[in-house]
Amino acid sequence: MSEYDHEPTRGLPEALPEDEHIIWQGKPEWKKMAATALHIRLALLYFALIAAISLMRSDTGTAGAMVVFAAVVTGFLILFAYGVDRTTVYTLTNKRIVLRIGVALNKCINIPLSEIETASLRALPGGSGNIVLTLKGLPRMGYLMLWPHVRTLRIVRPQPMLRAIPDAARVAGLLFNATREVQPVAPAAEVPEAAAEQELEGLAA
Repeated sequence: MSEYDHEPTRGLPEALPEDEHIIWQGKPEWKKMAATALHIRLALLYFALIAAISLMRSDTGTAGAMVVFAAVVTGFLILFAYGVDRTTVYTLTNKRIVLRIGVALNKCINIPLSEIETASLRALPGGSGNIVLTLKGLPRMGYLMLWPHVRTLRIVRPQPMLRAIPDAARVAGLLFNATREVQPVAPAAEVPEAAAEQELEGLAA
């Protein structure tokens, strides 16, 4: 039995109202999550640098310890990224975005489309990407509550993200079209129907 068996609809805490429907659902790619959100390559580079310096000083004990630490940290980051992949569901409806997140303690975060001020698509190799959201008004969500589904180091005014999602350009197009149905939208550049754009800005009233 899974902790998500109680969901009436996958990724949602309750059944949708009659006037609301799902447009898209997805989740992060764990390998891209590990690379871009958890910075696994940077961690490996750090341990490799310390090990190299230690070997140059003939300190084989420290170098060996760095290899062990690198293996442990890498394993933990990969396991966490895989856990994020298994437990996360991003849902776009015609009224809101729902983030079902949390590896140890799951939670659902509702973001009405009418509260989105801007949205930016940041492309990653292979067609995946991040969609960064800026919300209107004062921040209502804590950085730690959202992490790693949040823009790095934007602590004072956290910016939720759909991280490392496949076919991100198409999802950005769906978000654009859904949002302009509930509020006036001023895109920074023309957004084609096929959503081949690299950046989507200015979902602002």
